[in-house]
Amino acid sequence: MNLREARLLLEVANAVAQEDTLDGQLGRLIELVTQATDADRGTVFLHDFETQELYSRQSVGGLSRDIRLLNDRGIAGHVFQSGEGVLVADAYADPRFESSIDEQTGYRTATIACAPLRTINGEVIGVVQVLNHQGDGGFNQAHLALIEAMARQASVSVQRSLLLEDAERKRQREQEFLTMVSELSGELKLGSLLDKVIGTITRLLDAERSTLFLNDTKTDELYTEIGEGLGATKIRFPNHLGIAGTVFSTGETVNIPYAYADLRFNPSFDKQTGFFTRSILCTPLLNKSGTVIGATQVLNKRGGVFSDDDAARLKAFTAQMAVALENAKLFDDVQAMKAYAESMLASMASGVITFNDNDVAQTINRSGCRIFRARSRDVINLAAAELFGDSSTWLLPKLAEVRSSGESLTLLDVELDLAGKPTAANLTLMPLRSEGGTAMGSMLMIEDISDEKRMKGTMARYMDPLIAESLMREGANALGGQESEATVLFSDIRSFTTLTESLGAQGTVSLLNTYFTLMVECLQREGGMLDKFIGDAVMAVFGLPIPNADDADRAVRTGIAMLTELEGLNRQRQEGGLAPIRIGIGLHTDAVVSGNIGSPKRMNYTVIGDGVNLAARLESACKQYGARMLISEATRSRLRGTYRLREADRVVVKGKTEPVVIHEVLDFHSEASFPRAMEVLNHYRDGLELYRRRSWGAARSCFEQALALHPDDRLSSLYLQRCIAFDAAPPAADWDGVWVMESK
Repeated sequence: MNLREARLLLEVANAVAQEDTLDGQLGRLIELVTQATDADRGTVFLHDFETQELYSRQSVGGLSRDIRLLNDRGIAGHVFQSGEGVLVADAYADPRFESSIDEQTGYRTATIACAPLRTINGEVIGVVQVLNHQGDGGFNQAHLALIEAMARQASVSVQRSLLLEDAERKRQREQEFLTMVSELSGELKLGSLLDKVIGTITRLLDAERSTLFLNDTKTDELYTEIGEGLGATKIRFPNHLGIAGTVFSTGETVNIPYAYADLRFNPSFDKQTGFFTRSILCTPLLNKSGTVIGATQVLNKRGGVFSDDDAARLKAFTAQMAVALENAKLFDDVQAMKAYAESMLASMASGVITFNDNDVAQTINRSGCRIFRARSRDVINLAAAELFGDSSTWLLPKLAEVRSSGESLTLLDVELDLAGKPTAANLTLMPLRSEGGTAMGSMLMIEDISDEKRMKGTMARYMDPLIAESLMREGANALGGQESEATVLFSDIRSFTTLTESLGAQGTVSLLNTYFTLMVECLQREGGMLDKFIGDAVMAVFGLPIPNADDADRAVRTGIAMLTELEGLNRQRQEGGLAPIRIGIGLHTDAVVSGNIGSPKRMNYTVIGDGVNLAARLESACKQYGARMLISEATRSRLRGTYRLREADRVVVKGKTEPVVIHEVLDFHSEASFPRAMEVLNHYRDGLELYRRRSWGAARSCFEQALALHPDDRLSSLYLQRCIAFDAAPPAADWDGVWVMESK
C-alpha cells in the first residue's frame, strides 16, 4: 500500500466516523470510493433480511430512484452470495448482469467493480459497486482492492450505525405497537373495533388484505363482517374448513408462501371476489383463558412473503387485542340482546307488563298500552290491584304463586276487567329472577283473543299460518288461483315401511310427530309455507303467498337445516338402540299455479304444475344418486349465497323430454361424513368433465381416486360403474351425456 492509499483510507475512516447517521456514513463512503476509482457512478447496496433483497441505500452519479433486486440476482447479488469482489470489463457480455436495471434508469452500464461490505465479524451485509471507469482500460485489480480496503475502513462505523438504526426501528415499532393497542383497547363497539383492528393489521404487516374471523358457538361457524377491501361482503363457513378453519381447529399459526400450492386453500373466495391470493399468514385468536375464539388472516405481503417476524408480530398483536375483542363482543351481545328484547316486545301482538316483587308495574310494551287503552307513563308505577280492577282478586294470588314457585303459569281464555271493559284473553305469567336466582318480580303476557284472533288461532292449527292470515285479512276470494314463481321442496323418509313394521301403529304416529315437529320448525324459521303432509313426505313452498327475493336460498337453507336436525335426532335414536331415519330432499324453482283447489264443501290451498312434479322427481332421484339433497339448475341459478354444490348429472326425468341439470348440496356434511371433501370434489369434477368427453379410462381413474379418499361417495361410484359400462359398450355417436331416468 502506497502513501496515497494509506492517506485515503485514513480519510475514509475519519469522514465516516464524523457522520452521525447511517445514510451520512454510506454517502461519504460511496462518494470517496467513486472519486478514488475515477468511476462515473457508485452505489451502496444493503441487504434486507426480511425480503431477501438488496436495495440501494446511497449513491452518487445521478441515480434518482431506489433499486431493489433479489439477493442472488445481478453482479451485486453474485458478490453478496459469494463474498468475493468482481471486475466486469463488458457488462452486457456477462450473463450475471441484470440489464433490466439499465432499462428502468435509462443508464448504460459498461464496466463494473463490485466488492462486499462486511461487518468486523466477516458477515456480508451489502455490496459497494462502481460503474463505468472514466479512464482508459476500465477497472483493475488495484481498484477492486482499494474498494475492499475502503469498505473495511468504514465497516466499524457502518455496523454500529446499522445496530443503532435497527434498535431505533424496533423501538419505534414497539412504541407504535403500544400506541395502537392503547387506542384500540378503549373501543367497545364491535363493528368499529373490528374495522380498526383489521386496518391496523394490514398496515402493521404491509399486506394487501386482512380478515378477522370470529367463531359463532351457536352454529360452529367462522364469520366476519369486516374485511379490508371486501366492502360489505360477509363470509360465514364451518369452523373446520379452509386455512382459517385449520388454524382455529389446531390452534397453530399457518404461514403459506404460495397459496395455490397448498391443498388446504379454498380458491372459491377468490372466484367470488376477483381477488388473487398469493401468500397467507393466519394465527389463532385466543381469549384470556386460552380458548381459541377465532383466527386472524392476512393476505399478500407486499414485496415478498410473510416472515417469522411477521408471524410473531401478528401473534403478539392479536394476543393484546383478544381481550378488547372479547369485551367488545360481550358489549355487542348485550346491546344486541337489549335491542332485540326491546324490538321483540315492541313488535309483539301480545301485551307484556313486568312487575316488581311488590306487584307494581315497571314496564309495558306497545301492545300492552293498546290493550289497556293507556299510555305507558300512566301504567308504569301503578299497582296491579289498581290496574286490573275487579280481576285482581284472583290474578294477584297467581302472580304471587309464580314469583314464589319460580315456575311459569298459562291461563287460557280468561275474563279480565281492562279499563272497565270485559276482555277475553290468554295469559302467561312468568317469574323474573336474577342470575343468582333471587326473585325480582314477575312478567305478564296478555293475548287479547277477539273473535278475529280466536278464528285465526283455530284455523292456523289446520292450515299454514300465512294462509290463515291472508284469509282473515282479505276473505276467501283473496286466495283465488294465480301463477307465480316459487321454489318447491319435497322430502321423504327412506324405507319408511320397514320402520313402521317394527314400530306398530302408536310408535309410528309418535315417530312421525317428533320428526314432523323438527322439520316444520326448520321450514318456519326460513318463512316457508307447509303445503301438506303426504304420509311420511313433506311438501313445502317458498315464495307463496308472499314472495321474497331470496326464496331459493331460504329453501336450500331449510333443506340443510332439516338434514342437520335429523342427524341430532338420529344420535338420540341410536343411543336408545333405534334405527336411524334417512330422508331425501328435492328442490326445484319454477312457475306454479296456487289457489284453493277442491269442492265447494272441502278445499285445500295448494300449488300444482310441472315445477311441483319435478321437485318430487328430484327427491326420488336422491335414491339413485346416493344423495341426501338434490336441486335443479333453475334453483341453483337463483341462489345468492355460497353453498357447497357439485353437479350430479344432466337427466331427463320420467314424464319429461327436456334434460335438467341437477346439483347435489353438501353443506350439511362434516369431515367425518364426507372426509377430505375438497380433494374428492376436485377428482370428481375432473372425472365428470372427462366422462362427458367420452374419455372413459381417464374419467375412471379420477373417480377411483375420489373413492380412494372417500369410499362411501355414492356419486363417484355411480360414475365409475357408468365408465366401466361405456368402456365395454360405448354409447351412440350423438350421445350428449344426458341420462334418461326410467323410474319416478
